[in-house]
Amino acid sequence: MEESNYVKLYTGNFIITQLIVDKLNTAGINAIVKDESESGRLGGFGTFNQGTQELYVNKDELATALPIVESISAELQT
Repeated sequence: MEESNYVKLYTGNFIITQLIVDKLNTAGINAIVKDESESGRLGGFGTFNQGTQELYVNKDELATALPIVESISAELQT
């Protein structure tokens, strides 16, 4: 199995994931969103984690991306 250069940065609902993706794009980081529930739905299967998405970034961009996610998480908790 080939090793990936991408690491999981965040797991959460669609709205927050899209907010993070937008902020990452503004910073020049291209994130990959994985939505197994949508993939399952399109394939005709159900899933338990409906609406949950995973966000991946390149390992080289992790140091820049992590503070962005942390600031959004802190902002949402207030």
